[in-house]
Parts: sequence; C-alpha cells; structure tokens
Amino acid sequence: MSGDVNTPSDTTRDRTSGQFGRSQSTAPGPKHILRTIIGRELRTIVRTRTFFILALAFAAVVLGISSVSGSVQGGYVPTLVDLLTPLELLVPVVAIAFGYRAILGDAERGELDVLKTYPVSSREIVAGVYVGRAIGLLTAIVAPLVVTVLLVFVAEEEGRTLYASHSGVDSPILFARFIVLTILFALTVLAIAIAISAVVSGTRSAIALSVVALVVLLVGFDLALVYGFSAGSIGDGSLVYALALSPLSAYRGLVFESAIVVASGTGPAAASPIASLVSLVVWTATSLGIATWVLNR
Repeated sequence: MSGDVNTPSDTTRDRTSGQFGRSQSTAPGPKHILRTIIGRELRTIVRTRTFFILALAFAAVVLGISSVSGSVQGGYVPTLVDLLTPLELLVPVVAIAFGYRAILGDAERGELDVLKTYPVSSREIVAGVYVGRAIGLLTAIVAPLVVTVLLVFVAEEEGRTLYASHSGVDSPILFARFIVLTILFALTVLAIAIAISAVVSGTRSAIALSVVALVVLLVGFDLALVYGFSAGSIGDGSLVYALALSPLSAYRGLVFESAIVVASGTGPAAASPIASLVSLVVWTATSLGIATWVLNR
C-alpha cells in the first residue's frame, strides 16, 4: 500500500516533468525551459486571488483619482501630474507583492530542487520567474493607464484646448511616455522583489525585508538625498545626478523631464535623463544578478 502513495517530492517531480513535456532522458532546450517557467508563473498569477485584488484596487485608485479630480477634462498632462504621486507609492507596493515570494515559494515547495535535476541554469530560472511575474504585473498596471488615456480622449472640453494653445502641447504622446517610464519603474522594483524572494528563507523574513525595502525606496533614499543636500555633501550641480541613485527619484525625474517640463516649455532641469535611465537598468540588472548568485550557491 505504501508503494502506491506519492511523497510530496515525487508529486512535485511528476508535475514538473509534465510541465516540461519531455522525459528525463531527453533534455529540453533552453527556450522550452524558459517558456515552461514563464507559463508556470502566469498560471500561478491567474490562480492567486490576491493578485486580482491588487490589480482591481490599483485600477480603482487610478481611475478614481482621474475621474474625481477632473483631470481627464483638463488633458493628458494634467492627468499624469495628478497620477504621478499616487503611482510613486502604489507601483512599488504592487510590484513587491507580485515578486517577494516568487522564488521563495518554489523553494518551499521543493520545485527548485526538481528543476536542478534538469539542464536548467539559475539564470534561466530567474529569467523565467521574472518575465512571468512581469507580464502579470504590467497587465495590472498598464491596463488602468490605457483606460485613463481613453477617458481623456473622450472627455473633450475647452479647458484641454486652451491648455494645448500655450507654449507646451498637451499630447497623448506625453502620456505614453509616462506609461513607458512607469513600466520601467515597475520592472525595476519587481527585480528588487525577486532578489528579496531569493535571499530570504521564509515567509516572515520575506515580509519583513519587503517592508524594509519599501520604506527605503519610498522614504529612505529621499531623506538621505535631502540630508546630503542640506549638509552640503551634494552640490547644486551634482544634485540631478544624485537623484538618479534612487529608483523612485530617477522615475520621478524622468517623468518631469520627458513629459511635464516638455509640456510647460519652461523649468529647471529636474533630472539627468541618461543617469536616471542607467540607474534603473543597473538596479534591475544588479537585483536579478543577486537572485541568480544566491541560487548558484
């Protein structure tokens, strides 16, 4: 009788083998492995109600602010200005929630041990998990912003026409830039969350480290920059480059430089676009590199 009962590790191995769709004697190719891991992550997102609740709450806040503030009647730029501060807070929270247990969950279920029996590298595992979670995260974030664009387009009013007649031009292209930059910011924070999920050893430590990461991202870096500037450690000329050190400040500065200042036609430099973009790329690559290094140990 006992020989008919699968152990948890046997069940996990059978499920993983079925996902790869090949016998262990035939090594799946890297592309097949990557597609399988991405598909598994997407199935996990679809089956987890918490992610749906987060997505609905995010959409409700974005659409609620756009509608209640009346910015959709004012145009694309007034709408993105109203949304910028809420998104600075909401995007990191949603991104951390999507990724803080991504790799930890696999480790707790024993699926990482099973994957190591296949010719799959830690880099492929991290990449598959990251891409799969990113697809779900970006769906939750981008969909409400696209709906907001449609609301602005439909809500034609004289106020928007008057705004467009000034030195700047209120254009959907500016809001599209805002969406692209929000995507980059979300991907960066998700990479940080993936690193957290690889470093921690349990759910409690994952939650604790995620809270610390959110505090540092949302408050810590900005306070450090303010202190450095007030103490004279950061000069006026280097401030725009120092702002790029923080993912949040880099995102905020890029939005100002590429959308808000462009529309107004005037204003001091809010950031160094190149330094800010490089910062987001470095944060993303470093975080994913840490996750890969941890899995290789």
